[in-house]
Parts: sequence; structure tokens; C-alpha cells
Amino acid sequence: MQAPGPKFRRRKDARPAEIVAAAFEVFAEKGFARAKLDDIARRAGVSKGAVYLYFETKEDIFRAVVAQGVAPSFEAALTMLAQHPGPFPDLARALTERVAEIVGQTPVGGVVKMVIGEARNFPELARVWHDQLVGRAIEALAGAVAAAQARGEVRPGDPRAHALTLISPLLVGVIWRETFTPIGAEPFDLPALARLHVETVLSGMLERAA
Repeated sequence: MQAPGPKFRRRKDARPAEIVAAAFEVFAEKGFARAKLDDIARRAGVSKGAVYLYFETKEDIFRAVVAQGVAPSFEAALTMLAQHPGPFPDLARALTERVAEIVGQTPVGGVVKMVIGEARNFPELARVWHDQLVGRAIEALAGAVAAAQARGEVRPGDPRAHALTLISPLLVGVIWRETFTPIGAEPFDLPALARLHVETVLSGMLERAA
């Protein structure tokens, strides 16, 4: 018969991940300022003291949410950017579809709204979000644009501006969903929005020969 020790240790080892998952949901629902450690502990099914065993501050929990709850999905998108072997239009379509899936299947949209709304009072939120996620994503996509320009696929222009043009409608769609849909505004289909936009943008970005 197996001793209870290893089972307990496995449960204890799982607690940080459970706390991070709970915090992901609480931040998305309540924002950073209104989220309480009591709320996170209750959602995770642990005591408030257990939260302090793993995280000293709420900011530390937010960093863990970004690193463990959000970054892995975006790392897959960055890998796609780095390794995609085909033409730039195919990469742009695949990437926007992937990002639309991420924002549709996780609470990340609520956290995006939180970072935008509370960055002035909590600038560390914006710094972490930029340094670990959006800054890296923009630079990686800009690199893919620059490479496509060198191949003659994409028209001249600032690669970073091209990159922002490709992803900005999804950001607006997320803000709409998190801000206006809850009060009764008609929602947008984010994957459909992404597909429509990428075709519109590509029609202006691509060289005619491409």
C-alpha cells in the first residue's frame, strides 16, 4: 500500500499552479486593484496563508500569471513566427488565427483590459506585460515582415508599424468584448474579425508580384 507522503507532496507541489490559475480568473473578473488575496485563495481552495507561502505580493502573483498562464500560448505563436517556412500571407493568416484562439479560449482578454485600465496606477503591470509578451511579439512579427520585405513579398515601410497594423483589430475586439458586450452591445466574432482584417491588410501590404 502506498504511503500518503508522496500524494501529499504532489498536492502541495500543485498549489502554486492552482493559485496562479485562480488569480488569472480573479484578475480577469475584478481587475488588479479590486482583486484580493482572499478572493484568490478562495478560488484556489487554499488558505490565505498558503498563498503567502509561494508569493510575497499581489504583483508577484501577476508576474506568475503572465509567465505561467499567458506566456506559454504566446511562446507557441513566437515559435510559429520563427519557424514558418512558407510565404508571408500564409504566416499572417495562421498567426492571427492562433491569437484569436488564445483570446477566445482563455481569460486573457480580461487581463488585457486590466493592464490597459490600471497601468497608470500600477505601471509594473504594463512593464511586465510589455517585456514578456507584447514587446516580444511585435519585434518577432516585425522581423518576419522585414524578412518578407527582403524577399520582395511586402511593400516598403516600417516593419513595426506593419506588425501593429496586423494585430491591432484583435486588441480592439477584445476591448469591445470585455467592456461593451457585458452591458448589452452586440458582440463581434473575433476569429471572423481576424480573418476579415488580415485579408484586408494583406491586400495593402503585399507587392503585386507576390
